[in-house]
Amino acid sequence: MNKTVELVNLWGRFEEQYPGGSIDDFCRRHLAGQQMVKEKGPLVGGVVPNINEGLLLKIIGRISKLNMLYANMALKGTELNQIEEFGMLITIKQEKNPRKTEVIQANLFELSSGTDMLNRMKTRGLIREVDDKEDKRSKRIELTPKGEKVTRQCMELIMKNAKMIMHDLGEDDKELCIQLLKNVEIKFSALWQTHKGKDFKDVYGEIMNEENDPE
Repeated sequence: MNKTVELVNLWGRFEEQYPGGSIDDFCRRHLAGQQMVKEKGPLVGGVVPNINEGLLLKIIGRISKLNMLYANMALKGTELNQIEEFGMLITIKQEKNPRKTEVIQANLFELSSGTDMLNRMKTRGLIREVDDKEDKRSKRIELTPKGEKVTRQCMELIMKNAKMIMHDLGEDDKELCIQLLKNVEIKFSALWQTHKGKDFKDVYGEIMNEENDPE
């Protein structure tokens, strides 16, 4: 096949699958597909799923758990007990006086467990409640000076952990992974609250039939 035609066909398939992808994204994905990275040990622990979807999710899940283990190691000796607390603090810092429910949902917690975590951090003097000027029945939360200091300290440690975990990946590979996976996170982060209480078969049918629905 003529190389120009082959390139056009490859681009067409990429553009159909990733409408928002750039030429740089296309090049990174194509090169990644040509490179075989030598495995440094056995792939994942336990049973290896026999479908790519399952294997990919198991790899992601194990990396996520390993990240939590090392992040909690990094946080030892700070005012935080676990990486999830850092997620709460950094959300409060970025959103500036959010409601409790906003912080809890942004970090993918159930209301009860998220509320308990925020209350424990309030007791430790990391956050405080303030009146909601828009709704007198509600409270908003903000970092205390102590919370600001702890957030800055822990941010440095968490960034070091992230660099350590992803040390073997080149910048292009990191950008490619982000490009390929970000829409999965965006999609289900927006949907999970609406699926609470539903049967899985109904959720599955809704998601899998989306592309067949008329617009």
